[in-house]
Amino acid sequence: MPKPTKGARLGGGAAHERLLLANLASALFLNKSIKTTETKAKRLRPVAERLVTFAKRGDLHARRRVLSILGNKDAVHVLFAEIAPLVAERDGGYTRITKVGPRKGDNAPMAVIELVLEPVTPKTKAAKAEAPAAVETPAEAEEAEVVEETAAEETEAPAEETEAAAEETAEKE
Repeated sequence: MPKPTKGARLGGGAAHERLLLANLASALFLNKSIKTTETKAKRLRPVAERLVTFAKRGDLHARRRVLSILGNKDAVHVLFAEIAPLVAERDGGYTRITKVGPRKGDNAPMAVIELVLEPVTPKTKAAKAEAPAAVETPAEAEEAEVVEETAAEETEAPAEETEAAAEETAEKE
């Protein structure tokens, strides 16, 4: 569990905040998405990310550490059995916070925090190498257009020649 912050806690002392975050994390793992206040979502994110990292390890010690934090066997089982295999390829960023507007009763800013379970598309070395090359100066862009136009003209000429050759062979027959 991350070190408790100094100053105001979420609705009480440090122990209450720890229990509150454990309950929010359990609900997040069981439901895959929860709606809460922005402040609670921002405080929940590092806790949930750390627990998912433990679940990715998958050993008995990690399971017992997560159980000691959450205190909910069902949530621990879902985390280790269902969520961890889905995020095995992901290096971080297991949660997403989306702001959804104020709550009707007290105008508190609300947010949805959800698990990111989509598969990761790994970036290849070729894609990384092409990304910096995409930034061109205007002069380089003009040169590239000229090269493309000449290449297009060259490819059109053989196509016309092959059509002419096909017509000649058709006439001979």
